[in-house]
Amino acid sequence: MEMTTKMLTIEDIEPEGKTILARVDLNTPVDPKTGKLMDLNRIAEASVTIRDLKNSKVVVASHQGRVGRDDFISLEQHAEALSKYLGYKVKFVDDIFGPTAREQIDSLSDGEVLLLDNLRLAAEENNEFTPADAAKTILVQRLYKHFDACVLDAFPTAHRSCPSIVGFAELLPACGGRLVAKELKALNRILTIAKGLYTTVLGGAKISDRLEAIDTLIENKRADKVLLTGLVANIFLQASGRISDPLGLQDEDRYVRKAEKLLSNYPDIFEMPVDVAVETSGSRLEVAVEDLEPGQKIMDIGSATIDHYSRLIRSSGTVFMSGPPGLFENSAFTKGTEELLRAMASSLGTTIVSGGHLSAALERFGIKGWIDYVSTAGGALVLFLAGKNLPLFEALDKAARRMKK
Repeated sequence: MEMTTKMLTIEDIEPEGKTILARVDLNTPVDPKTGKLMDLNRIAEASVTIRDLKNSKVVVASHQGRVGRDDFISLEQHAEALSKYLGYKVKFVDDIFGPTAREQIDSLSDGEVLLLDNLRLAAEENNEFTPADAAKTILVQRLYKHFDACVLDAFPTAHRSCPSIVGFAELLPACGGRLVAKELKALNRILTIAKGLYTTVLGGAKISDRLEAIDTLIENKRADKVLLTGLVANIFLQASGRISDPLGLQDEDRYVRKAEKLLSNYPDIFEMPVDVAVETSGSRLEVAVEDLEPGQKIMDIGSATIDHYSRLIRSSGTVFMSGPPGLFENSAFTKGTEELLRAMASSLGTTIVSGGHLSAALERFGIKGWIDYVSTAGGALVLFLAGKNLPLFEALDKAARRMKK
């Protein structure tokens, strides 16, 4: 099954001498203790497209983290990191669409790069809109007249219809960047050799994306088995009645109802942890799921689950993994993430790993080269493989049709 999208390239918009908005994804894991960036893969990837706009005035835009979380920080560090990858200074402005940002955009010279601050500091960027309504937002209306074209290269954010992804493309010539082109090319190559049995390993903290995609993954024969880890496993454990302690998540009841329906519709598809790791006196303690005590927080999958999942992974024709099984930033809870990734690395099947956290983990464990395809995209890649229409690609399709007319 080949994934295709019609889109213009950077060459099609003839960027030389123009002011270009480059919507990339610099969203990076942040150390909650120090506030420092932990992994620079996405910044390195974004630098390729920005470097290819070297004869333009380039304004880079990205979000970082979510409001109220430890990773919701300014992009000042990102500007420093991007400067190192480009080999020249990237200007930074602690503004997005206000007078200071607009003045700095208009004062750029060819070859200069300006990074706007975290887009999610603008309230509108935290919501999703139809493309037409996104084009009417204050963020887009204040900025679009300052640009000649936009380059959409935020593949990890392709599933979000926020103003910066779909709004500017309604009003400006728009093309895909180098990362989007690279991802599509690599995915098409990998998917032509992918073979069953398809095993999907889902983890991480982004439950809504995972639940949204599972139905379609199964229907499109992309998930003969779904191995559950992370917060999404906890939701399914609740739905199956194996744990009763509330997780304290927003929309938790809705997630549990969705999981109950999935378990009813596909009773033989899902594998859930039989044991988990919790923290006690700063150390790792493994307990059977049935022996969890009220208030104990699940931090990782346990050894029996790891062994079972590893055997299933090694016997699969294609394995797709998205999201870490545990809090792998903490050395006591790295085991689940490391062992499942090592099982994939030693598998004879086709292996696909998605998400910035797992990409960073592969680097740390020294096994990135053993995986067939690694993408920093998380939820976007899950939905893409599930066959969902993603807003970024719909925006690029529309822009390409508009220019051809």
